[in-house]
Amino acid sequence: MNLLPDVWRQDYWLPPGVTWRDMEQLVDSERPQPLDLLIAVPLALGFVALRYMFERFFAPPMGRCLGVKNRLHVTAAPSPNLESFYTQRSRQPTQSDIVSLMQLCGKSQRQIETWFRRRRNQDRPCQTKKFGEAAWRFFFYITAFIAGLWCLIDTPWFWDYRECWRQYPVQPMETAHFWYYMLELGFYGSLLLQIPVDVKRKDFEVQVMHHLATIFLLSFSYCANCIRVGTLVMLLHDSSDILLEPAKMFHYSGWKKTCDTLFIVFAAVFFLTRLVIFPSKIIHTTLVLSMEVFQPFPCYYFFNILLMVLQVLHIYWAGLIVRMIYKLLNGKLEKDERSDEESEVEEDDEDKVGEENMDCYREKSKDSLNSKLSMLTNSCVLNNLTNHRSSAADKMRKSQ
Repeated sequence: MNLLPDVWRQDYWLPPGVTWRDMEQLVDSERPQPLDLLIAVPLALGFVALRYMFERFFAPPMGRCLGVKNRLHVTAAPSPNLESFYTQRSRQPTQSDIVSLMQLCGKSQRQIETWFRRRRNQDRPCQTKKFGEAAWRFFFYITAFIAGLWCLIDTPWFWDYRECWRQYPVQPMETAHFWYYMLELGFYGSLLLQIPVDVKRKDFEVQVMHHLATIFLLSFSYCANCIRVGTLVMLLHDSSDILLEPAKMFHYSGWKKTCDTLFIVFAAVFFLTRLVIFPSKIIHTTLVLSMEVFQPFPCYYFFNILLMVLQVLHIYWAGLIVRMIYKLLNGKLEKDERSDEESEVEEDDEDKVGEENMDCYREKSKDSLNSKLSMLTNSCVLNNLTNHRSSAADKMRKSQ
């Protein structure tokens, strides 16, 4: 029963020497209240509905204009036994499973493997769906970046990071910054809600961790009135995201040169903002410059831990980007290391289908070649017989 009051102890949330009574100098409209975070719940649901409308009515025409085309997959033949195994047990059967399925269905091993390969290809997300997801995120990020820049460009802490801590924590909150916070929080909440239905990526677990860390960071910084630093972190992240999403859109559209150019620009902005500015400016501000105003307290440590978790994720993604750039420069980049390839789908599914088609083509070529050889042989035999008959007739005439 006493746990909840202990959570809001002033020595947890406020610097030494500052009390909740000092915070009462701010009127309620200028003071962050924990209950304000509940506004993000309906905003998240609103974003889910807005995204559904966007991907249904706006993204498909955009995709058609850019030339997005879905891949054609060979449909697996209906088989109740194989379908039951696929949906209830495993999408990739082991060798022993294949043997039992051969006995159950009366099919060969190659037929069983081909059926599961084609069935997995049927579940691959189409290009239109992936294009719609990227277009939706681009629409939000570009809107959020412009709005954030508009409401921060005139603030003193945008140019001088020491202003983030001047008179902290007794700092009034402006209405524009409040809605900037709530909209970002609602958007990341909607991403977390829609993860089960989104295209599953290779870094699915890392992506979930990123969304959770972002939501915790925004919520915690809001309650601790670290809104000035929080707005800078959001603006910094949106600045690179607005380049990544259009690169994906052009990738799905087949515009390779445009995609590669945008990706190189994105990589440069990503390294600058998240590997240089974020640790050297933002984390330095929260770790070092804040100590010019107050002494460390629990909120200080927890806030910096969340920022460092975010930085670890930046380093992880930077490794993927470096690997993609290496492949791009060597002409080996065909698929996005993170965003284009699904973790549960074999990378060589389409190649195997192509190999089967090549096998069929080779068999047909062999049959055609054999028929031509037989026709040529028959023709040679007939010619030999004709020549033999003509020579025999000549001999008969000469003898007569």
